[in-house]
Amino acid sequence: MLKLIIGNKAYSSWSLRGWLAVKQSGLPFQEITVPMFDENWSKRTEGDEFAPSGGKVPILWDEQTVIWDSLAIVEWLADRTDRARYWPRDDAARGMARSMAAEMHSSYPNLRRELGMNVRKRFPAKALSDPVKTELLRIMELWAQARARYGSGGPYLFGEFGAVDIMFAPVVTRFVTYSVPVPRFAAAYMETILAHPWMQQWIDAAQEEPWVIEHYETAEP
Repeated sequence: MLKLIIGNKAYSSWSLRGWLAVKQSGLPFQEITVPMFDENWSKRTEGDEFAPSGGKVPILWDEQTVIWDSLAIVEWLADRTDRARYWPRDDAARGMARSMAAEMHSSYPNLRRELGMNVRKRFPAKALSDPVKTELLRIMELWAQARARYGSGGPYLFGEFGAVDIMFAPVVTRFVTYSVPVPRFAAAYMETILAHPWMQQWIDAAQEEPWVIEHYETAEP
């Protein structure tokens, strides 16, 4: 059976991506949640299960194979099951989807820093910095292009739920947490993501976690 090690559901955006990727596979898995940055974090992440990742989550163990990056987890599970579970069948759509997923994986440092993930909070709207505004505009452009070109088959970015939605799901929660104003089409997409049963399951579980990281409990970066 697969074993997935994740961090706090309230705060860990990369863990959410890895978890959604495993859920999308349809394969049974054991889920292990470890509280991030507590007094035992450093000692815990020195263990054998964490060693390949350098102490980061999520980590997927598939028997003796370890995969420790969210996008790598997506690709591993796509190869393990059916790539159509994650990526569009159409070549042009798939090329755009892969580019968007990779961009989300490697970009938007200002948004990540200034709008940290916390699915248990909802802050009033605040003035966004110019760098965050630029990144927000870029995300809106990508969402609009995907929906217009390839979204006719369903309510997700490329019609059906897949890897790109997995990669952007934590961004959706950030926009909600910080009451970020978005165009109507984006609000509709965000509602679709948040209504997904797996997202509901994740958010509900986060409410029950006893751990608190003070850094993420304020609207200030």
